[in-house]
Amino acid sequence: MKAVLSAFVLCTASLLSPLSAQASDFPSKPIRLVVPYPPGGTTDVLARTMGQKLSEAIGQPVLVDNRPGASEAIAASLVAKSPPDGYTIFLTSISGLAVNPGLYGRTLTYNPQKDFAPLMYVGRVPSIIVVNPKLPVQNMQELRTYLQSGPDRSYASPGNGTTGHLGMEMYKKAVGLNTTHVPYKGGAPALQDMMAGQTDVMMGLISEAMPMVKGGKLRALAVTTLQRSPAYPDLPTVAESGLPGFEMFFWYAFVAPAGTPPTITAALNKALNQVLVDPSIRSKFNELSIEAGGGAPQKVTDLTQTESVKWKKVIDDAGIKVE
Repeated sequence: MKAVLSAFVLCTASLLSPLSAQASDFPSKPIRLVVPYPPGGTTDVLARTMGQKLSEAIGQPVLVDNRPGASEAIAASLVAKSPPDGYTIFLTSISGLAVNPGLYGRTLTYNPQKDFAPLMYVGRVPSIIVVNPKLPVQNMQELRTYLQSGPDRSYASPGNGTTGHLGMEMYKKAVGLNTTHVPYKGGAPALQDMMAGQTDVMMGLISEAMPMVKGGKLRALAVTTLQRSPAYPDLPTVAESGLPGFEMFFWYAFVAPAGTPPTITAALNKALNQVLVDPSIRSKFNELSIEAGGGAPQKVTDLTQTESVKWKKVIDDAGIKVE
């Protein structure tokens, strides 16, 4: 009996030893950072900027791997099936972790709450509600009156299922509007048509819309976070403009494949938090209008759970379908 037990212990130890060895000398080779959007966009710039500093912090190259498509689902599925050894990490967002389950349901090829190990909450980007300056609208109360005054009112969004779409649907339900949704292929063309007067209102990322507000081509009415933006303290919130509790923001997080050893996720969390306080990173965040996050991995888990419930309700209430 003792001989059998000894053999079992030795066999178990031999099975576990490679994983233990990997965890103890991590990292010993380059890390792949998967990005769910094409090169050149905000998410890609964020990934490359943070990846460079992460490389310096851990002493290994961090190689960006762009895998765009299907609202982050292509990249997410790839990461979910990758070895859980810490050498594949994923810069994802509210779309990949909290919105897609409500949009795609059973057809989604990964489970955000089961297939990933959280690493760190990166930060958030507020949105602002903007209108064409020719509209007789100076604030949120006047916007509501204007949208209710005619059957042909419309709002633009960067596309079906985007935060700009969901946020406006949440607003419509809260105030009882039938405003028509006009989806575009991205924030830039949507904002261009807003400036041309083709649509009436849009909930756009502050980083994309504010330059046009500063140029006098659009008028900003409110910010969608519960607190006013530190960068634009004179801009009221939607919540204080007649809709208490209204909140919507785009957020980023780092995750790894589920099953990644706790020692490795802890090491990555520590390194990423170091990166986040680097002055050059904070400067880039300010440039991209990202409000920095950081902290323990649990923040990602909590945010994913609460936001998934919130946006599924919006999606179901509005009957949103993504083809």
